[in-house]
Amino acid sequence: METESKTSHPRPFSIKLWPPSQGTRLLLVERMANNLSTPTIFSRKYGLLGKEEANEKAKHIENVAFAAANEHHQNEPDGDGSSAVQLYAKESSKLMLEVLKKGPTKSIVDGEVLVAPKTTVFDISGGRRAFIEADEAEELLRPLAEEGNSYTKICFSNRSFGVGAANVAAPILSSIKDNLKEVDLSDFIAGRQESEALEVMKIFSTALEGSLLRFLNLSNNALGEKGVRAFGALLQSQKNLEELYLMNDGISEEAAQAVCELVPSTEKLKVLHFHNNMTGDEGAVAIAEVVKRSPLLEDFRCSSTRIGSEGGVVLAEALATCTELKKLDIRDNMFGEEAAIALSKALGRLPGLTEVYLSYLNLEDEGTIAICKALKESAPSLQVLEIAGNDISVKGACALSALLSSKDSLTNLNVSENELKDEGAILISKVLEKGSPQLKELDMSTNSIRRAGAHAIAQAIASKPDFKLLNINSNFISEEGIDEVRSILKAGKNSIDVLGPLDENDPEGESEDGEASEEGEEHGEEEEPELESKLQHLNVDKD
Repeated sequence: METESKTSHPRPFSIKLWPPSQGTRLLLVERMANNLSTPTIFSRKYGLLGKEEANEKAKHIENVAFAAANEHHQNEPDGDGSSAVQLYAKESSKLMLEVLKKGPTKSIVDGEVLVAPKTTVFDISGGRRAFIEADEAEELLRPLAEEGNSYTKICFSNRSFGVGAANVAAPILSSIKDNLKEVDLSDFIAGRQESEALEVMKIFSTALEGSLLRFLNLSNNALGEKGVRAFGALLQSQKNLEELYLMNDGISEEAAQAVCELVPSTEKLKVLHFHNNMTGDEGAVAIAEVVKRSPLLEDFRCSSTRIGSEGGVVLAEALATCTELKKLDIRDNMFGEEAAIALSKALGRLPGLTEVYLSYLNLEDEGTIAICKALKESAPSLQVLEIAGNDISVKGACALSALLSSKDSLTNLNVSENELKDEGAILISKVLEKGSPQLKELDMSTNSIRRAGAHAIAQAIASKPDFKLLNINSNFISEEGIDEVRSILKAGKNSIDVLGPLDENDPEGESEDGEASEEGEEHGEEEEPELESKLQHLNVDKD
């Protein structure tokens, strides 16, 4: 019988990716254990696992991930195993992240195994802003409901809670409120209708009523008076508050009065922030009452709150009682000269000030002079001074120079958007050149400064090795003047890199009547000596 000839066809060659070899599984365990016991951003936040515990956790993670992937593969017997491998890796990563966030359950000290402290911070603010409803809240807040948890700080910022989610959160918060010390509910009702937002606030307020918080942040919730009163139960029950934040909350006159009424205990308050509200003069009177009741206040911010002269005077008088104050930020209000004088009297009684932010207060020269004289006598450790946008001319610059001559701790000075011109810039620069050894940032942008002033400024910072940033943008410095500045910086102790952008500098400049001027170009060589001559008779007022 003849053998039938057969045409030979190559067999298809396939690789089975699942299951992995025992060596591959052991290698994965080793890598995961190494990741769990190596310092990372997670270990700094949640704690570092010891090698023994990391190895135990890694073996458990691998077993769970393998079982899930193997079950998946059994339901796809004709597959090559690639989807099982992907699931294996995905599950391993997810479980490892969960272990990292939980932190260590043991720690080793001198060879002794100790139980590590449990996680104290619960924060869901990461990621994109999103609405949260009841079903997601149950899953998201599950760790808070675990028996024996040790959370002392919660942050629900950047997530928008509806009524359903709030009702899920309420019993959980009530069960842990006795342990809580810090609560951040900033921006947690974004996009909700007013009626629902107010209901959510009331639910959270009732749930947290009676807690003994040291920190409470209700910022970015467009509270208004209704919102403040919706949090009334929580606010009225606080006896130990040290930090209270109500920024960008629509705090009007009525809302400010509600705050004054509903925050009865501020004896321990150290930080009070009201930035970006519509408080106005009448509202400032109510806030001033809160300030008067806060003798330990160290950090007060009431910037961009539409406070005018009348409210500024009342607020300044209240600040005079806060003798522990270190940081004062009242930028972007319309104080004017009268409120500036009242503020200067208050500043004279605040010896501990280290940071003072007084930009855009309509101070002008007279207000600036009064404030500078007060700070000169009262704030020996002043580090930061911002006094931009106050129409300060060379007259005010004299008082400012006298102030700076006594502040060796100064690190940041911002006098931008004034009318210093070359005369004022040179006055200030000469003082900074001789003193202020710790100066790191100087902003003299938008001051109609030309070549001579820029030269003096560069000389002032050239010998300061720790200097970081010089802003002289939006002035009238000629090209030759810019080259001089760069040469001075390059030859000094700091790098030319400290010079900020000059994209808005106008080398042509403007003359006194607003016409384009070529003086800087044609007489650049003579400009600085002429100014120096004029300034010989312009003395700094050291009184």
